[in-house]
Amino acid sequence: MPRQPRRRSYDQYCAAARALDAVGDRWTLLIVRELLAGPRRYTDLHADLPGVSTDVLASRLKDMEREELATRRKLPPPAAATVYELTARGRELLPVLTALAAWGAPELAERRPTDAVRAHWFAIPLIPLLRRLPYAPAVLDVRLDEGEFHVRTGGDEGDGGAVYGDGPAPDADARLAMDADTCRALAGGRLTVEEGVKAGRIEVTGEGPVAAALRGE
Repeated sequence: MPRQPRRRSYDQYCAAARALDAVGDRWTLLIVRELLAGPRRYTDLHADLPGVSTDVLASRLKDMEREELATRRKLPPPAAATVYELTARGRELLPVLTALAAWGAPELAERRPTDAVRAHWFAIPLIPLLRRLPYAPAVLDVRLDEGEFHVRTGGDEGDGGAVYGDGPAPDADARLAMDADTCRALAGGRLTVEEGVKAGRIEVTGEGPVAAALRGE
């Protein structure tokens, strides 16, 4: 078997340097962002990572497998597709991405003409806020003009379950419709869900106690 080439390393006895050895390459943390939504096929990953080449994506996935951040498995028939998913260690990167999203939030003040966007990219900044709601745990759909995603506020990055997902959830307790500006205000702490509902910036639909509580009923 040919010897695997040694990855570049900072060669520093430092926890931050060791972490960057594993996830500091371009695209790696964005692949983690996608896989936090659950197992994904290679083609789905490539579609939701506009700008990455197929060679770079394949290389990063191999690196993540070697670092035991992600694994591959084949789905049973009728799917019969190979998917990538995070390991427990890979899922532990959720707080890292959450902190990076909070730090980078001011850079979203203006959307550039060249910027791609996917609705579920707004999920990670919202997770801490939605988890603090008094009616958690719950499954909440969030609908933006750019698309729809759902967040499982009772999810734990270490329990093997996805903390969010692209598209609506069939078991959603409530559905929240808002625009991207409102979503950014929530994530940045400039607006609460209650304030957004009262101001008419967030529309809540759904039956049951969670939806009713979100509407202030």
